[in-house]
Amino acid sequence: MQLNPQTIKKLRRFREIKRGYYSFLFLAGLFVILTLGELLVNSRALMVSYEGELYFPTYTAFHPGTDFGLDYRYEVNYRDLQQSFRKEGSDNWVIMPPVPYNAFENHSPNGIFKPAAPSINDRHFLGTDTTSRDILARLFYGTRIALYFSLAFMICVYLIGITIGCAMGFFSGMFDLIFQRLIEIWSNIPFLYMVIIVFSVIPATYSISARIGILLTVMVLFSWTSMTYFMRTETYKEKTRDYTAAARIIGASNSRIIFKHILPNVLSTLITFVPFTIVSAITAITALDFLGFGLPPPTPSLGELLKQGTANLRTAPWIVTAAFGTLVVLLTLVTFIGEAVRESLDPKKFTVYR
Repeated sequence: MQLNPQTIKKLRRFREIKRGYYSFLFLAGLFVILTLGELLVNSRALMVSYEGELYFPTYTAFHPGTDFGLDYRYEVNYRDLQQSFRKEGSDNWVIMPPVPYNAFENHSPNGIFKPAAPSINDRHFLGTDTTSRDILARLFYGTRIALYFSLAFMICVYLIGITIGCAMGFFSGMFDLIFQRLIEIWSNIPFLYMVIIVFSVIPATYSISARIGILLTVMVLFSWTSMTYFMRTETYKEKTRDYTAAARIIGASNSRIIFKHILPNVLSTLITFVPFTIVSAITAITALDFLGFGLPPPTPSLGELLKQGTANLRTAPWIVTAAFGTLVVLLTLVTFIGEAVRESLDPKKFTVYR
């Protein structure tokens, strides 16, 4: 696919803004690492060699202890299996991820579940939380969930906001008036109270994925209105331009005018809102988790770690330090990208129709 000269100029301008460009590369690399996170942070082994046969437990069904000559049928503790093979001095071996813990595992060498300071020997590089779960594992998967959640939130908000806003601006008249009144009424419903009410009536028997889906739906339902107003304004402006009138004269249908003419000319402006929408989603989900109305436990999240950290600030300062530092870095990267995108797509510098 060949890019038009205007798009090439915008991409070149984005690369010239080093802070945003390198932040984008770093965040893209982080996203890839988080997607393949089970290879780096996981209690399952990457590879096991036993009796001349190779096993790859990371992305497969669990292996009971009997598969490796043990006397139990529940899942193997691969860290203990690795130590066992080393003591035996046999040809069997286990390769573990760099962080050999998952986000839900309670691990305490002395059997007492309490916060433990960072330890290289135990491979708790950022310490453990109040129930002896590895903080690095919780941060790793909590960050991945936050990014996935914010991307899904952004896509849903854009789909609803662009669809309704474009229809309001293009058809105008009574259709526009009715939707304006409905949006004004909808915008006055308090978001936090609705989250509290919804989650107070959701049965605890619902799965974690179902509860996360409900939370995403509630957040999207109360966040699409601002995008709608912006899209409505842009559509009104583009609808009055000469190229739209020319398209009507040659017999173009409404759908062709919208999808082939209006949307391409507002797309570059809409893209500038993407990073800031993601920032607002991450901030909102973290705040809800901190208040106890976000992701259902025991889902790893940044807000839950911040809540633990503030409650144990004197006895376990490493919890809040790790969580707060991760949140600051993540939001800073996305904000830098947003600023660079906004500057590179500045309509005062790059316009399609004058």
